[in-house]
Amino acid sequence: MFLNQAAKIRIILGPGLFIENKRLGLNLFVLSGIKEVLIIKIVNMKKPQMKTRFLAVLALGAMIQISCEKDSADTVLAEDQETFETAQLLQADESDWITEEIVNVGEEVYSMGELSVSGKGVSISGFIPDCVTITTVTTDTTVEKTIDFGEGCELPNGNVLSGIIFMSYAKDMQAATKSIELELSGFTFNEIAVEGGASLLRQRENEAGHPQSDVASNFNATWPDGETASWEGNRTREWIEGYGSGFWGDNVFLITGSRTLVTRAGNTFNRTVIEPLRREWSCRFLVSGILQINRNDLTAELDFGDGSCDAFGELTYPNGETETITLRRFRK
Repeated sequence: MFLNQAAKIRIILGPGLFIENKRLGLNLFVLSGIKEVLIIKIVNMKKPQMKTRFLAVLALGAMIQISCEKDSADTVLAEDQETFETAQLLQADESDWITEEIVNVGEEVYSMGELSVSGKGVSISGFIPDCVTITTVTTDTTVEKTIDFGEGCELPNGNVLSGIIFMSYAKDMQAATKSIELELSGFTFNEIAVEGGASLLRQRENEAGHPQSDVASNFNATWPDGETASWEGNRTREWIEGYGSGFWGDNVFLITGSRTLVTRAGNTFNRTVIEPLRREWSCRFLVSGILQINRNDLTAELDFGDGSCDAFGELTYPNGETETITLRRFRK
């Protein structure tokens, strides 16, 4: 053995720090990113050059370890971002927007008849514009309505719909619950071609005294750029404000439940509401609530905010990193 003395020092370092200790014969410049180094000073009376070589190897090893850790963290974040690609999240968000608008029209038209019979409010809210043609066929037991938007009809919220929504339900308007069927024909939402339908189990009043609908939907769509997607699921819509007020802009819904969306590339997103989504008709966007998104055994969360009407949501990736994204693409 040539070693006859050893000294250990643990130093907490900052980037760009130069360490000099004449007693130990130590000169060390710390590169950015190294926070802590354990320095072993080897005193070798016969071969002092070994001290320099040992410290060089130690410093190089620390740099390599830190570099590897940083690369690993960057790789995880990149994989998370690829799994939850913003463009696909926007498409999924827009699919929800399409479904909600179709159901909004159905519930609005149904409530017009319900309110006119019950007399518990104003039946006309102004949400259905004059460019919509509604044709009603009534039998002894059923009501069938054709809601025709023609070649294009703009709703008060700015969305442009075309084509037809067929709606049917039982004639008895005094029933506590009612099944309502919606089916599309030649339908578009802001130039997005949509096919499919929805079934609503509607309660006149839930335990809180509000109208409520359990909605089972199944749609597929083709965007103007050729992108496609299909989605299905079940959600509950509680009409907590504005029913029968005579003005569509004060309608407020709380939405819970889940949907599954499959993109053109075959990617599947399971979207579950973990904090009720608040939809105010006066705002184009969801104003609050949290949606949990699952894909490839990874989970992200999308927070729609604190009640403000804006186009932003905070996306939390599986590794805890957050990003603010812009939601709800709409007609320019």
